[in-house]
Amino acid sequence: MPRPPNIEVLLARAERLSGLSLGELAGQLALPVPAHLRRDKGWVGHLLELALGASAGSKPEQDFPELGVELKSIPVDAGGRPLETTFVCVAPLTDVAGLDWQHSNVRNKLARVLWIPVLGERNIPPGDRIIGQPLLWTPEQEEERLLRQDWEELMELISLGRVQEISARHGQVLQLRPKAANGRALTEAVGPQGQPIMTRPRGFYLKTAFTGALLARHFML
Repeated sequence: MPRPPNIEVLLARAERLSGLSLGELAGQLALPVPAHLRRDKGWVGHLLELALGASAGSKPEQDFPELGVELKSIPVDAGGRPLETTFVCVAPLTDVAGLDWQHSNVRNKLARVLWIPVLGERNIPPGDRIIGQPLLWTPEQEEERLLRQDWEELMELISLGRVQEISARHGQVLQLRPKAANGRALTEAVGPQGQPIMTRPRGFYLKTAFTGALLARHFML
């Protein structure tokens, strides 16, 4: 699918996916459907990227950089409530001095998001899961304030060499969690005495209470 030339075309494409099963969409794109998503966690997002003409992949820029839009699929239950946290981007663990919210990758990725809810309950085979109505979202002032507050708190802990003290409980709407295929993957970070240490890569995630409230407000659930 070619890149969408503007927001209207992107939204029209997303609207057309609404009501399709993932299996039907995969059939249109001649892609195989995995039996389960344990080893194919990124399959749903990849499928939607292909269908909508996204370009960035896992690069730090947005999925539709020329439109300033990030694509996020979000698995929901039958009541439209998110089933898991939403990955935003990998967190920087070294050279963090001087980083600010305005120029952060989290803010860039969340400046404008095209949310695509997908019925994702685990008892539904991947091919039978239904794609929901899209939502184009820009953070409101209060949402941005909460995101910024959490980002600044988490980045301060990283800069102080306290990355290994951070748990998923930190942050009101944004959390920092290990992000790696397995526990053996390590990356460099700063320790409490400023010394280099090796730790698991971390990622920023949106908490389900935040994404759930966002979906509920817009879809009036």
